[in-house]
Amino acid sequence: MASRHDARERALALLYEADVRDRSPEAVLAEHVEGEDPPPRFAVALVEGVGEHRDALDARIRAHAESWTLERMPTVDRNVLRLATYELLHTDVPTAVAIDEAITLAKELSTEDSGRFVNGLLGRIAAARPASGA
Repeated sequence: MASRHDARERALALLYEADVRDRSPEAVLAEHVEGEDPPPRFAVALVEGVGEHRDALDARIRAHAESWTLERMPTVDRNVLRLATYELLHTDVPTAVAIDEAITLAKELSTEDSGRFVNGLLGRIAAARPASGA
């Protein structure tokens, strides 16, 4: 059984693949679910959620990305932000956990400055959420 961190990393890999291949997350996920190494259930749920809400997630990220366009962001960062924004807005994952996991993924897999960038942007997104929560 994969840890939630490992599942997030796998979900990120699938979202990255979809982005680079210019395919929907659902289409890429379908290719992997039936494969030899299917993603863990939590990864599947995350990819499906990001796929379902991608336009709204991108709009939220754009609204809080100061001086950055979504297209200008490194591909890994863009997909870390989609994943974490989905968790912040549509799951019961605690805010601190969603942000910390996103920072960790960005630091491990992207540029030297990505951790700070992801932290700041997700902090603004979390602060702007409606008071009713997820």
